[in-house]
Amino acid sequence: MKTWFITGAAKGFGREWAEAALGRGDRVAVTSRGSGAFGGLVERYGAAVLPLQLDVTDRDAVFAAVDLAHNHFGALDVVVNNAGYGLFGMVEEVTAEQARAQVDVNLFGPLWVTQAALPHLRAQKSGHIVQVSSIAGVFALPGLGLYHASKFGLEGFTSSLAAEAKGFGVHVTLVEPAGYATDWAGPSAVHAKRSPAYEDFRANATARPSSRRGDPRATREAILAVVDAEEPPLRIFFGDGPLPVIRQEYANRIAEWEQWDEVSRAAFGE
Repeated sequence: MKTWFITGAAKGFGREWAEAALGRGDRVAVTSRGSGAFGGLVERYGAAVLPLQLDVTDRDAVFAAVDLAHNHFGALDVVVNNAGYGLFGMVEEVTAEQARAQVDVNLFGPLWVTQAALPHLRAQKSGHIVQVSSIAGVFALPGLGLYHASKFGLEGFTSSLAAEAKGFGVHVTLVEPAGYATDWAGPSAVHAKRSPAYEDFRANATARPSSRRGDPRATREAILAVVDAEEPPLRIFFGDGPLPVIRQEYANRIAEWEQWDEVSRAAFGE
């Protein structure tokens, strides 16, 4: 039996993974910004569920919630940073408030949860931190610049974290989903005010790699396989489309670096 702490668990991946864990007899602390989001889970699973109202941008509240969950269950085995949303808009269009809010939720939220959980995981010399990133954390499209910035940042600090935490017996995984039929691009999304200057570009250059959307329920067994693995991956795609896209993305990067290598080396000096 594992004990989980999942942010953004009222819907989407967070809800699916909470259901998957509870369905096999695990215990789960589920968090959401709204109150009353977990009545159905409590009715079905009783004391195995600890529902918590939490705004992940409030660092003090995050530490209090993680401590409460640890004290309530006596351990934390899997910490899932799932809370997040998409901000749609060209870089020039995004307001300061929208940019800060995006980074606060998608980057600083997981950072605060990670910092709060690590002392408990280090003390018990075990545990697994799962960061919900995205294919948008490893390549970028126009119209999602600040969302990409938040996920690239998450990927960066998590890569360092994996090396820092390994000696304490703590595993770290970045889950990088493709497009799924969640409300990420629907009710949860924020849209910047559109500038007429980008209308032609928007019409011709912002197509997504695929219109297909995965079934969030299909990720249940996948997440259980990841957290149950003796040696879990640092990075794993969820979906059948990301790998070909990223193969091409990284091939393009290498080709460009090689093309400019002479200038690069000259910039180092004698």
